[in-house]
Amino acid sequence: MKIATYNVNGVNGRLPVLLRWLELAAPDIVCLQELKAPQEKFPENAIRDLGYDVVWHGQSRWNGVALLSRVGEIYETRRGLPGDPDDVQSRYIEAAVNGVLVAGLYLPNGNPRPGPKFDFKLRWFDRLRDHLASLIDVDAPVIIAGDYNVMPTDLDVYAPERWRDGALFAPEVKAAYQRLLDQGWQDAIRHLHPDEVIYTFWKYWRGAFERNAGLRIDHLLLNPATAARVVAGDVDVRPRAWEKTSDHAPVWIELGEPKRPRRKLHAQE
Repeated sequence: MKIATYNVNGVNGRLPVLLRWLELAAPDIVCLQELKAPQEKFPENAIRDLGYDVVWHGQSRWNGVALLSRVGEIYETRRGLPGDPDDVQSRYIEAAVNGVLVAGLYLPNGNPRPGPKFDFKLRWFDRLRDHLASLIDVDAPVIIAGDYNVMPTDLDVYAPERWRDGALFAPEVKAAYQRLLDQGWQDAIRHLHPDEVIYTFWKYWRGAFERNAGLRIDHLLLNPATAARVVAGDVDVRPRAWEKTSDHAPVWIELGEPKRPRRKLHAQE
């Protein structure tokens, strides 16, 4: 099973890119972020025509998340994080799909720092940690995928000295991400590629993509039941080079079949 996350940076404006990538990469489950479309303007039919079931949580002009599946019906379990009834931003969606619990998120950017947007980001991180505490020990694969808007280490950012005062690389934000890992979640791509320079986002200007001057801000966090089944994972940089594309690239992992316990042989055998 191949599971991916992709910040599309406007699902309608980038729809040809998204559809081309879905046909090329054929992921089984996809988390999309930054739809920038109200609920009624999501391109449901175009995605279903490719064989995907889909649920989405839209918002006019900003935010928005969606889940796609071509390996079974999507059973939505949560829309929005608990803990703040006044939070109306469309940033979190969660569902059961083919024996896997998948959550797609778009964590707040938080700039400028300091300020109310940065404070909101830290509160959102706290709410996420509280909710994920209830999922880490689920006896089934759980994947929390999306645009976290954080570079966890210096290895995850080109020219880190230029980002230290920003909301994506602030000590408080990196510490909040580390607290998720301390709960027991595994950063799939960093686990698979512990020492490699890997980015998922490149600005549009100054040839950032061509120079590979990027950031790793899109992550898949796995509970132990999922981590035990991962056989591969990487960033698919191909769509980032296409015309009228997102400034992010899709990130994916592949899960193998669950390992069966070895049958114990009795002495007489």
